[in-house]
Amino acid sequence: MSARRGGVAPEPFTGAVLTGGASRRMGADKAFVVVRGAPLCTYPQRALLEAGARRVLAVGGARVEELRGLGFETVADRHPGEGPLGAVVTALEAATDSVVVVLACDLPAVDAVAVVALLRALRRTGAEVAVPIAAGRRQLAAGAYRRVALRKLSAAFESGIRSLHGALRSLEVTEVATAAGVFDDVDEPAQLRRYASVDP
Repeated sequence: MSARRGGVAPEPFTGAVLTGGASRRMGADKAFVVVRGAPLCTYPQRALLEAGARRVLAVGGARVEELRGLGFETVADRHPGEGPLGAVVTALEAATDSVVVVLACDLPAVDAVAVVALLRALRRTGAEVAVPIAAGRRQLAAGAYRRVALRKLSAAFESGIRSLHGALRSLEVTEVATAAGVFDDVDEPAQLRRYASVDP
């Protein structure tokens, strides 16, 4: 499939959705919280597929059969409980394309247009990673990575760094201006209300 709006991905890529978080503030597995009739993890999955992903991986999480039932390829997080950096490293190791778009599982407003914009910026600039920025703040729930960045990210992880903010200091990063809300994540039940009455 290709993006409905905003054009087609400029090169083949693998998609990955991070589904292994602890979801402490949500009080339930965020990946499977139902939003507008569908599990939350299916929104980034759909955005990746519509942007042209050749594969979409679900990285981490205990509900493997349910994730497979939703159409994901499942990959066990090699660093469970160690935060998103370990999951990103796992995603890049499991990917088969030279570019990997990684999205958190709790992005109900993300769409194919936003994914393609990250991919285009990555290709245009030659950077190692493209991340969205809104209101002057990097939104690291999303990123388009070149797999060659795996060595640096792994080294950062092995050195004790666990945050993506810290790990990206070693990479060439390009920032992509993004409309407010597109990459907003959902951490607690109260935040779900803003999406309850919006059509998928």
